[in-house]
Amino acid sequence: MDMLTRRITFRLYPTDSQAATLYQWRKLHQLLYNAAISNRKTQYQNFGHSVNYFEQQNSLPDFKEVWPEYKALGSHALQATLKRVDFAFQRFFKGLGGCPKFKSIRHFSGWTYPCIAGWKADSDGGNGYLNLSKLGRVQMRGQARTWGTPTTCTIVYRHEKWYASITVQCEPQRTTGSGAVGIDLGCKDAITLSTGEKIAKPAFIKAGQAKVKAVSKNLRRKRAPNCTKKIKASRRWKSERKIVSKLQRKVARQREDWLHKQTSIIVSSNSLVGGEQLNVKGMTSKAKKGKRKAQKAGLNRSILEVGFGMIGQMLSYKLAEAGGFYIEAPTRQLKSTQRCVKCWELTPKTLSDRMHICSNPKCGHIEDRDINAAQVNLVWAQGAGTVLLDAESTSSTKCGSMRQLGAKKRQKRTTFPDGENPNSACGGE
Repeated sequence: MDMLTRRITFRLYPTDSQAATLYQWRKLHQLLYNAAISNRKTQYQNFGHSVNYFEQQNSLPDFKEVWPEYKALGSHALQATLKRVDFAFQRFFKGLGGCPKFKSIRHFSGWTYPCIAGWKADSDGGNGYLNLSKLGRVQMRGQARTWGTPTTCTIVYRHEKWYASITVQCEPQRTTGSGAVGIDLGCKDAITLSTGEKIAKPAFIKAGQAKVKAVSKNLRRKRAPNCTKKIKASRRWKSERKIVSKLQRKVARQREDWLHKQTSIIVSSNSLVGGEQLNVKGMTSKAKKGKRKAQKAGLNRSILEVGFGMIGQMLSYKLAEAGGFYIEAPTRQLKSTQRCVKCWELTPKTLSDRMHICSNPKCGHIEDRDINAAQVNLVWAQGAGTVLLDAESTSSTKCGSMRQLGAKKRQKRTTFPDGENPNSACGGE
């Protein structure tokens, strides 16, 4: 099996002095991020010059001479922060996001070590220690399902706790059966299988959301912050906000754990799973003015509670580990909820129609609406699975990830040992 990249998150337990140093480093990376954005905007607005990643990277040595506190952070980590700015501007130039904005320390989670320099994980996948350059050993706790060769490390500060998110190159082992199944996602029955089995949304999700709603009511009675009116949050609001966040995190963890268990059960018996392409962002968008906003808000909440987007992602990578296939049917073209699995005819339905009764008089197939949709997805996947081909990765002329950037630099040094490269591999916008 080919080597795959997997991410494991460990909880860090730094000492008081180590925590103070980590917080200082996080603040320095946040200031560097904002300075890089300011530099790009100022150069373009005042001088018409487009600053690219390489220009900012090459200025780091002079930058550290002016600000010597950045010398302790490591060059590769600082380059990763600049690359993060470059990614944000690339998305903006492609129309995939808005113009990058300055980040406050509250919204700056942490920084990344893009290679093995500056850190080392003393662990075999279960607990251990994290060695950071200029900081020392930090105890960490966590359990990896499959451990391998560590490649990158991201230090994250979230909810007043420190975490280390480590990526490893490994060969995950997962067993699967020879079966094939189709799935259909819904709000009441989270997952409907083509075999007729229905997996209902667990009751603890609804109970957890009820607790969040009750505590949120108390939060609204406290003085909330308002930057426009220059109003600071009250201490009671901050205290209540921590309680709401804690409950929300618990519900999220419970949902994720339940989804992992259900998708693992499906993968353990089936090497081919047919799903459906869902635009979750579009499905959960706000209703237009005067268009049953309360009902749409409730529907959006139900969709997000189930986790439509997470189910497909989990099935995809777990089947890849087991050597199986997860194939999503094009929902807009296929119309699986209206198509008959027997004769392939379309029978229009409303959301209130929970049974599929084929409109074709020669067919007359009757089946549960969700089960029929799951069976249609399976039939489509079985037909598409016979023509699956391994897609070859295409090379790009733009600067991609830090790993791709390093590969381009090594290729440049190999091809032009004297450093005389007339054509840069990666250019700015």
